[in-house]
Amino acid sequence: MQLFYNPKLDNSVKQFVFPPDESKHITRVLRKTEGDIVHITNGKGYLFEAKILEPDQKRCKAQVTSVTKSVPKRYKVHMVVAPTKMNDRFEWFLEKATEIGMDEITPIICDRSERKSIKMERIERVLQSAMKQSLQTTLPKLNPAMTFQEFLELEQPGLKFIAHCEEDEKMELKRRVVTDKDCTILIGPEGDFTKNEIDAAKKKGYVPISLGRNRLRTETAAIVACSVVAMINS
Repeated sequence: MQLFYNPKLDNSVKQFVFPPDESKHITRVLRKTEGDIVHITNGKGYLFEAKILEPDQKRCKAQVTSVTKSVPKRYKVHMVVAPTKMNDRFEWFLEKATEIGMDEITPIICDRSERKSIKMERIERVLQSAMKQSLQTTLPKLNPAMTFQEFLELEQPGLKFIAHCEEDEKMELKRRVVTDKDCTILIGPEGDFTKNEIDAAKKKGYVPISLGRNRLRTETAAIVACSVVAMINS
């Protein structure tokens, strides 16, 4: 199934027109014709089935024939990750974490962060593409980039963890995760969190956790964390 994304769709929409790029893809690449069925999500948990009325390469018109609502998960995973120095590595994490089932992402700027600027529009496109590729109907929530200290001032529901490489009393994440419980997980930059940052997080209720014996890159650690939570809840 080929899945398209249109955030403006809701239960009141009966007919709509695909944008030029998707219209071209539908008619020239997928070779869809009048009467063929396509599937669209609005990223809010809804799957729309639509019949093509006018297979125009610039304005492909379709009519909604059915709408279904996905059953939401019992838990949510909020990944709070410092963007990597190489942008492609961070995008790789975003893509794979979305496929695995990440629900929310907040980029954070830490004391040791080598990259301070984030292209939010590009991140949004990566999330959308991964959602469509994995045939999901819920788009992960993308929060504005902020400093580590700014994030700590925000209240977070459920379990709260911080993964770091300092010598500390830590348990493996798989032993801390509770099924059907929301999780917020902090992952630092390539140089790790500073001791001051770790102490500040612990004061806010974040529990230090380990992701295994091996030292992991930022993007690898974030993927491992997502995978562990997903497997515990599977």
